[in-house]
Parts: sequence; structure tokens; C-alpha cells
Amino acid sequence: MKPITEKTVLQRSLTPLMLWGLGVGYVISGMYFGWNLGLEQGGTLGMAIATLFIIVMYVSFTFSYTELATAIPKAGGGFDYATRALGANWGFIAGMAQNIEFIFAPPAIAFAIGAYFNLFFPQVPILAIAIFSYLVFTFLNIRGVKAAAIFELVITIFAVGELLIFAGIMLPHFEFKNLQQNALPHGIPGIFACIPFAIWFFLGIEGVANVAEEAIHPQRTMLIGFGTAILTLVILCVLTFTSSIGIGGWETIVYAADGTVSDSPLPLALARLIGSNNYFYHLLITVGLFGLIASFHGIVLAAGRSTYEFGKVGFAPAALGKIHPKFSTPANALLMNMVIGIIALLTGKTAAIITISVFGALTLYIISMVAVLKLRKTEPELERPFKVPLFPLLPLTALVIALVSFMAMCYFNATLAITYIALVFICYGLFRLIKNNKSTNNSNA
Repeated sequence: MKPITEKTVLQRSLTPLMLWGLGVGYVISGMYFGWNLGLEQGGTLGMAIATLFIIVMYVSFTFSYTELATAIPKAGGGFDYATRALGANWGFIAGMAQNIEFIFAPPAIAFAIGAYFNLFFPQVPILAIAIFSYLVFTFLNIRGVKAAAIFELVITIFAVGELLIFAGIMLPHFEFKNLQQNALPHGIPGIFACIPFAIWFFLGIEGVANVAEEAIHPQRTMLIGFGTAILTLVILCVLTFTSSIGIGGWETIVYAADGTVSDSPLPLALARLIGSNNYFYHLLITVGLFGLIASFHGIVLAAGRSTYEFGKVGFAPAALGKIHPKFSTPANALLMNMVIGIIALLTGKTAAIITISVFGALTLYIISMVAVLKLRKTEPELERPFKVPLFPLLPLTALVIALVSFMAMCYFNATLAITYIALVFICYGLFRLIKNNKSTNNSNA
């Protein structure tokens, strides 16, 4: 690979359809695994209530975030918005939270990809497949954003199609009484315990903003891409949730036959209906792998842009802010993220990695909504090709739900909350130290 030069112009090549593919692709793995673990905490009713509030949060957030993305179409996403609205310090925290979300989500998905392949090829270790996935999709992203986005679009279409087929098979056998079985096993506290799993349904949708600098006519393209993506995801969420549980109750898609907790609700639901030896069962499960690949590949792409912007503005080593002279992609940032992701994989703590990623996402949402409100006051003349409707109701709604979600997660995951907050503030302390040293050196020069 050629050395990275000082070139800093990203290529504009993404269409609205490609952005839809990226937006849905970032998120769609959340439909395939992990969300059902919330049912053990809150049952059908608890998970449904938590998911309803999270849907309201994400719809409100997406419209509000689109205003920022079209007004300030930069690869840093929330980092750039917070910096402009609230200054460099809050910009750093927003950017750090975004990096944590995007860098720590892929290892969990990579492990799920490995586990999926291992079902068919048990002789190949899960970790080996996960690491191989990192290598393949990192270098695909280095090769070019248009090629990466086209690939993402294709596998996302397959993943969406599989979910629709799954719902089509399940819904004719749906019984409402199955939704009522042990619907709220742990009472009201169970609703709050479900929050991170409900967020997992939609985690990563904001990654669309991180390719704004590579979108053709970004103001129009971002609006269409964000809007159609969130609509698609809400429909898929409702269909997947109801069709899975409606076959035999929530316990049947949480506990495997041996009584262990499984994070694969779709295979459990399919096996209950058509058996695990059915050809159609194996076909759908194989196609379902596309959902995991779509999210893994998409978030790797978004993470590269987030880290690149951090390096570009001097909040991280300058080498991360360079792009490849031939492919016009942030190769250094992508490679650095891959190394961190593989290290996270080696810890084997998938659940903890997911939770820390969700903490990062909620921090980003909170700061971004404050940025929307602040910029409306401080820069009323800023060109906004799209304005969030019902302002300030929607950004305030997203802000309040995100704050409540963050506090609930801190309560139910105290140790991981302390770990996450410590990580952010250690990085912030290093940022302030480096910034002060630079200021001192510049004044002495």
C-alpha cells in the first residue's frame, strides 16, 4: 500500500439509494440478534414499552440530526455539530463518544458473524472467523467508498428481504395470546432494564451523517437517506418483534432447548415452527448472515470517517486525518480502528462491549440534541436546507428520552458506566494536556 499523503478531499459519489443502504445496513443486525435478551429482563410488555419509547426517541432524533447533517455536512457527524455549537471541549466529548460507539459495536457483531459461520463449519474457530471478517471488510473500505457502499446496498437488500420473508412465514401462525404470556415478569423496573436492548434495534443510524462529505448534493441526499432508512427500520422492528414472539411467547425466543440463554431469536422461532432440519430453515438462516455482515461492514465504514475527522482537526494523531492518494479513503483511520476492534475481540466480553457502545451512542445523542437547540439561537441565519418539524418539541423529546435511558443504564450497569465515564474523561484529560502544551509552545515560539 502506498504511503498516505496530505490529500484531504473525500470523493463525492454516494446517492440517496446508497445512503438508504448504509443507514439500514448499519442497524439491521440488531433485528437478527441481541434484542431478545431484553425479554428476559422485561418480558413482552416491558420490552414493547421500552422499544416504543426508543422508537419515539430515534424518530425525533433522526429528524433533528438531519437538520444538523444537511446544514453542516462533515464527516465528523456529531463531533462537528457539537464543536460548532458548544465549542471544542464538548466537541471532543461528543466525538469521543461517537468513536466509542462506532469502534466498539463492530467487535460484538464480528463475534456474532463468527458464531453464525461456526454453526455450519464447527471446525473453524469463532475468533478466527471474526478476525478474518475485520481484515476483509477493512480492506474493502480502504478500496473505495463507492465500492463499499454498493456492496453494503446489495447485502442490505438481501437482509431486508430475509426479514420480510421471515415475517411472512410467521405471521399466519401469530396468536395474540402468546404476547400476553408472563408479559411483565419483573414489573416496572424490567422496562428500564430493557432499554439497552431496545436501543440495539436502532444503534448506528446516525452513522449516515459521517459520509455527508461523500454524498452527491448532500443536503437533499442526506434528508432522503435518513428519512427512508428510519422508516424502513421502524417497520422491520415491529414486524420482527411481533412475528417472533407471536409464535410461542417470549421464553421460546430467549431460551434454547438446553435451557441456556440464546441471542438468536429468529432461528429459535423458525425452528419452533418448521423444525431445524428443514431446508427452508437452513436457507433463511444462511441468508440471515447478510444482516450481520451489513451492519458490521457499514459501521466499520462510519467509524473510519469519525476517526478520520478526529485526526484531521488535531484531536487525535495527525496521521489518522490523512486519506489514501489513490482510493480517497481514510485508510489510516480504518486500520487503527481494526487494530482496536481485534483487541476488543480478544477480551471475549461481548456483552460488555455492546453496553459500552450504547453508552457512547446515548452520550452522542444528548450532546447533539443540545447542539440543535443551541445553534437555532446562536446561528439563526445558518443555511438549513431541512429544518426539524415541530421545533423544539422533537429535539427536546429525543433529549429527554436519551437522558432517562442513560441514567437507567447507569443504574443497571454501574460498573460498566464507571468504566465508560472514566475512559471518556481520561481521553479528555489527555486532550486538554496536549492542547495546553501546544498553546504554550506556540506562545513561546
